[in-house]
Amino acid sequence: MARRNDKRIRLIEAADKLFYTQGFNVTTLANIASLASVPLGNVYYYFQSKEAIVKAVIERRRQQLRDLFASVQVQTTDPRQRLIAFMQDSLPPLEEAITYGDSLGGLCQELGKDGGEMSAMAASLMDELIQWCVLQFKALGKGTDEAQNLAFSFISNIQGSRLLALAFKEPAHIQRQTEYLRHWIQSL
Repeated sequence: MARRNDKRIRLIEAADKLFYTQGFNVTTLANIASLASVPLGNVYYYFQSKEAIVKAVIERRRQQLRDLFASVQVQTTDPRQRLIAFMQDSLPPLEEAITYGDSLGGLCQELGKDGGEMSAMAASLMDELIQWCVLQFKALGKGTDEAQNLAFSFISNIQGSRLLALAFKEPAHIQRQTEYLRHWIQSL
């Protein structure tokens, strides 16, 4: 059973990496199998389709996001510091960011184009992120509507800076916006 789970985990990790670096539409089951060192014919033993792998990747990312929230919650009780820590801890290495963009934003954008169940599942990740931020802004004494607006602006700024860094191949866009957001959060 451990070997079965090991291969399944390797397939999910390989798919996650390839969806990030190549994109969902370009990635094939053969690419995933090769990176995971699993024979292509065995992939169907673990996943009936590429869509099933996508669902597993989304759940993997959901768990990673929740682990990040838990880590930030342990670091500090101050909601401002939690937001700043989240921003810092979720940042991919700058070279990776200017090459591939943001893994969550990129997946949501790509799957969102096709609509359907996978799109909704990916969007639920972004919603979970926004709702966590809403809780932080509420803890700062903001009302529900204001907290929603602040959370949406915060995540939009983070995602936008990562998109601009990718488009212009310039990490300074992320660094500049991160510094701006740090001051903005401190001023609330």
